[in-house]
Amino acid sequence: MVAPCLMGLEGLLGGELKRMDARNVCAENGRVFFSGDENMLCRSNLWTRYGERVLIVVGSFEARTFDELFEGTKALDWERWIGKTDAFPVKGSSVSSKLFSVSDCQSIIKKAVVERLKTKYHVPWFEETGYPRQIQFHLHKDKAYLMIDTSGDGLHKRGYRRKGVAAPIKETLAAALADISFVKKDSIVYDPFCGSGTILIESALKALNVAPGIKRSFSCEKWGIIPQSVWQVERERADSLIRRDALFEAHGFDIDPAAVETAKENAYKAGVAKRITFEKRDAAEFSCESGIVICNPPYGERLLTLEEAEKIYRIMGKVFKKQQGTSYTIITPDEDFEKVFGRRADKRRKLYNGMIKCQAYMYFR
Repeated sequence: MVAPCLMGLEGLLGGELKRMDARNVCAENGRVFFSGDENMLCRSNLWTRYGERVLIVVGSFEARTFDELFEGTKALDWERWIGKTDAFPVKGSSVSSKLFSVSDCQSIIKKAVVERLKTKYHVPWFEETGYPRQIQFHLHKDKAYLMIDTSGDGLHKRGYRRKGVAAPIKETLAAALADISFVKKDSIVYDPFCGSGTILIESALKALNVAPGIKRSFSCEKWGIIPQSVWQVERERADSLIRRDALFEAHGFDIDPAAVETAKENAYKAGVAKRITFEKRDAAEFSCESGIVICNPPYGERLLTLEEAEKIYRIMGKVFKKQQGTSYTIITPDEDFEKVFGRRADKRRKLYNGMIKCQAYMYFR
């Protein structure tokens, strides 16, 4: 199996898969390979905070020509996953490979799968009326990876964020910020630019040890291949691991009253509303006695002009005071952030917010 992820999160994703007892965990750029049984397939979908989806690797092979791509695909045991009436759409990507036309690769892979299934099911054509098995391919340096998606909607879609605000942070990245900020079961966390509340909700889910996918479904549940008893066991296990006695609390602030109301609604849907308070408040009024501050302030490419963003950074530099027991994690793509903020970070970590390269500036001394 393989789990794609945002660049910069490979280490975190690999670590959590090992803690799930996945085997043969191997991190590469933007993805982590691992192996396991049916329980691990279900567990990884339910539990991964940083992966984008879980894919079954049907096979991999060298493919420098279209003939090699066709024959390599046809040789794989697609009948193990795809029934006679199932739909099997194909999509994928190509990076640094001789076969760079995604649409041509897509067409060839589809034809190869059809030819393979014809020989197994002895039918001339496929109606594809059943529940889809999404085939994905990735060509990288002339090596083809053929996979089937088990997740359906991306795993960042936890099921609680029905409404959002402008330029929301992705749930997987918010979870990563909570991790690198060392959010624990008894932490107090603040976000003075809370928006739709994602950072604080993900911090609460981590602190309470709630499986992020516990309230959603996954496409492979509808395949009829994995017994429902396996899903039941894994969901009951996830429920039993929730830290209901945790002392975690969080406080979110935003200048936009609509964002505050959206954050409250999202926290309620996530089941953590009792742990988080949200208020309308300007960042200039921010203060805290001690705790963990994590934020994704507005910046020029997202919501404001560069001048407006830098004005906010200067305000942050004044109100984010050095004090014992308080740490700050600030994610932004602005490479001049430290200069405008007024002091150098104790640690920096390169992350990606979607396709935007960012830095997490961390202050804890």
